[in-house]
Amino acid sequence: MLVLGDVHASDPDRRETLLAHYRRLEPEHVLQVGDLECYELPAPTWFVAGNNEEFDTIEALRAGETAGTRNVHLLASTAATVEGVRVAGLSGNYAPTKYDLPRSELSGKRRRHFTHEDVERAAELSDVDVLLTHEAPTELLSYGYDPGCEHVDELLETLSPELCLVGHHHGHREAEIAGVRTVSLAPAWERYYELDPETLALESHGIDSSE
Repeated sequence: MLVLGDVHASDPDRRETLLAHYRRLEPEHVLQVGDLECYELPAPTWFVAGNNEEFDTIEALRAGETAGTRNVHLLASTAATVEGVRVAGLSGNYAPTKYDLPRSELSGKRRRHFTHEDVERAAELSDVDVLLTHEAPTELLSYGYDPGCEHVDELLETLSPELCLVGHHHGHREAEIAGVRTVSLAPAWERYYELDPETLALESHGIDSSE
């Protein structure tokens, strides 16, 4: 199973890199952790929304509308079974001033955030093997400060997945958070990953700049 970090496909070169992964690897299924910005893809792709998306499209996908998209499946406090793996997702990133609002009160680009309603709904999911988040938990990354979010920590504690895959920060890091193997993924223009659906082993592959 192909796994991709942030894509930022509104940039033409990065969109081409994304599509090159599909052409070269011919995956049957793909997982992606946000900032996708491309919603017509060659193979079925399950993703969480990031903080850089076409938010009208994301809202339509939240509502179950798929017009103008192909092979994309949004995980927004929902789960799906992919190659026998139960995959759940929390879409969006954290903003302290928006977290306690109802999602219905978010508008414009503020729709990029998750709210307490999203976290609470995700916490009700069960039998999760892999959790996709755009926002990181705490103690995974450090830039002289910890950019992680305690609400993601709480979700890991509640769901206890085998693996959590994180986007947003454009760097590869691995740690055990709340007893969960947690990996911050490098962006798709630097690396791609392959996930073994039987063992949940994650293998990282650097991209040859000549490709």
